[in-house]
Amino acid sequence: MRALYLFVIFTSLALSSMAQAKKTVTNPYAGIDKKALEMPQASTTTTEGIATYINSNFSKNNEKVRAAYIWVASNIQYDIENMYALNFHEKKEDKITKPLKTRKGICENYAALFNDICAKTGIKSFVVEGYTKQNGFTDYIPHAWCAALIDTTWFLFDPTWGSGYVTNGKFVKKINNNYFQVAPAELIKSHMPFDYLWQFLHYPITNQEFYEGKVQQNTTKPFFSYKDSIAAFEKLNKIEYYAAASIRLEKNGVRNSMIIDRLQNMRREVEIETQNNKVHLYNSSLINYNNSIEAFNTFINFRNKQFKPEKTDPEIQTMLDESVKQLKTATGKLDQIQNPDPNTAALITSYRKQITDLTARIDEQQEWLKKYFSKGKAGRRSMFTKVTWFGVPLN
Repeated sequence: MRALYLFVIFTSLALSSMAQAKKTVTNPYAGIDKKALEMPQASTTTTEGIATYINSNFSKNNEKVRAAYIWVASNIQYDIENMYALNFHEKKEDKITKPLKTRKGICENYAALFNDICAKTGIKSFVVEGYTKQNGFTDYIPHAWCAALIDTTWFLFDPTWGSGYVTNGKFVKKINNNYFQVAPAELIKSHMPFDYLWQFLHYPITNQEFYEGKVQQNTTKPFFSYKDSIAAFEKLNKIEYYAAASIRLEKNGVRNSMIIDRLQNMRREVEIETQNNKVHLYNSSLINYNNSIEAFNTFINFRNKQFKPEKTDPEIQTMLDESVKQLKTATGKLDQIQNPDPNTAALITSYRKQITDLTARIDEQQEWLKKYFSKGKAGRRSMFTKVTWFGVPLN
């Protein structure tokens, strides 16, 4: 408990001194802040409402992002009671709705709320996850902040640290512009992303260098094109991103328990998401298989009625083709399932037998239709009547 007590005191002193230093500085965003904070209460229950107000009152991206920052930092109180309850796996929607309803939250709520408002005002932004350092002391709980693209430049924002500070176990609201629209090379002094992609630096800082305070750009390192990497990231699915991010995490040095935990969670997410995808493919395949059976049965019922009411030959063929199409889609999805677990593998084996049986029945009807289409009216009518000679079928 002594270590925690000292940390709280140091944090309070550090943030207090910064707050005192800012008293003599004129707020360059005063006009934007005033307008943003005049937002009607009715507009503040959803991020859609907040974004609509911002878009209606501001035209430039740098004004919009400031309006989003000042509104979040001013209206959300830091939730002291839950300050250690950080959950990166909580649903994005819940992280956003909670602070809007309670007007309280921790870093992940500040970040998610700011990020969603930015997105809905047309500003590209991301939530960044990592850890922080103040006064030479590296915190032992993770943190979340944001990145936003203003015109053509990436900047970083920490609406949590920008909203105030904690002293004697209480949160004091005090807007701090030091964490608004910060250059990546500046914020890296105190904020270290788990994934160095989100440093937005061409020569990323390692975790060891962050601990040692060596955060100057070292141009002897290999050049990292973060812009190209972000463009590639936007095309990845969840599994692909976590797989790539895990490699970057290890490459940058596993320096503390937070990084270890994040790395393990990413790998676990890959496993869970991979299994979920297999289940989804299997269930989706079953839907197509059942659709194929339904289309096949519709064709058989129509055939049993001797194709009455009448349809054209192409229309009749289409009925059976739909069964073929659905079965082909079902098989294609099943083929995408790689390295299934034993239980799933057993299900797939049984399922493939059913597909084979249905395929044979469809092929049989395809041959029958081919013969049917080759005949005239009389010949077609005869195909619906079984003619035998002493028990031997003649047609």
